[in-house]
Amino acid sequence: MNPLELTLGIMTAVGGFVDISELVFAAQAGSRFGYALIWVFAFATIGMMVFGEMSGRVAAIARQPVFNLMRHRLGLKLGLVVLLASLLSSLITCAAEVGGIAIILHLLTGASYMLMAIASIIVLIATIWILPFNWIERTYGLLGLFMIVFGIALVKIHPPWADIAAGLVPQVPGGLSTKELVSFAYFTVAIISAVMFPYEAYFYSSGAIEEEWGAKDLALNRITCVVGFALGSLLAISILASSAQLFGPANIDPQLPGSAALQAAIPLGRLGLLLALLGMLFAVAGAAVETCLANAYSVAQFFGWEWGRHRKPWDAPRFTITWIGLMLLALGIVLTGIDPMKLVEYAVLFSILVLPLTYLPLLLLARDRHFMREHRNGVLANILGWGYFVVILIAAVMAAPLFILTAGGQM
Repeated sequence: MNPLELTLGIMTAVGGFVDISELVFAAQAGSRFGYALIWVFAFATIGMMVFGEMSGRVAAIARQPVFNLMRHRLGLKLGLVVLLASLLSSLITCAAEVGGIAIILHLLTGASYMLMAIASIIVLIATIWILPFNWIERTYGLLGLFMIVFGIALVKIHPPWADIAAGLVPQVPGGLSTKELVSFAYFTVAIISAVMFPYEAYFYSSGAIEEEWGAKDLALNRITCVVGFALGSLLAISILASSAQLFGPANIDPQLPGSAALQAAIPLGRLGLLLALLGMLFAVAGAAVETCLANAYSVAQFFGWEWGRHRKPWDAPRFTITWIGLMLLALGIVLTGIDPMKLVEYAVLFSILVLPLTYLPLLLLARDRHFMREHRNGVLANILGWGYFVVILIAAVMAAPLFILTAGGQM
């Protein structure tokens, strides 16, 4: 197997697991609650592997991307509601990613935040326009691997590995006040939402069709999901664990991406800081590309337009206009001056509300004998799929009240 074949999963996972929301939530979770939320990352990662594998398998066998399924399984009216909610969630997320890129570029260059936001949009649009799909995923996926510096930095600070391992066991820390318990619940829900962002399934399934996967690629699909999502999760857990050791004892609340970069700078010096900022830059830029293309895929698939980056931009004009328009809308949101971290909070909230209606049609089709034939869900896939569906349904019900009670995790 050519290692480059794994780049779809690496880009999806690195862009999904260590995007601007993960950088903030992982660092804050470690600072506030030590290692106690590691199990949530591990638990949600398995869920993302389950649904990611299903979306890739359905794309390979039924040749149906996720949003096509929604329209047919949910009906036109409910499908349109999900489309609009998904568009709003992914657009806010894309704007947060663009704001995150601008912050990182400001830290690297000292240039104006607004100027860096405009420059980043120009570069992102240019790369999507010029590069074919497989080079988009290779460019952002492989360059995002600079994030491995966070794993190296964690090893260098000699963390309490026994405590990190204990964090894999579901737990609620003792001695928390009522307010802290509510905050812990909010972070649990927010991490599940951030790890299982619906745009990851939209992008991954559409990417599988872009690459013309078939039954012969099912093994590649499984390996890609396991390797890619496990890598993304390990990076997020590294950020959490470093924050627990470096920031928690000092009562530092890392609310900005630059704070996370300090985790690499403390043990590795200026080189660590530079590599961390570069890794964050490419990971967040990859997430911006994912969210933008995922939105354009969703709109084009819902309305039956020609779509895909395997086509020349002028051969799928409505799809092209859509992704360019979404990039410009994201820039417009950033240029209002809104804090990108506020956008992160709103994106996570809207994401968890969309999750149940994203994964229900996928579950129904993945177990459908007519479409999937001998490749339909087995017993284990059905048990895990429906189990995780119940979890995200409960999380969706809890999300809004917890968001209000904690003021978006700030209390």
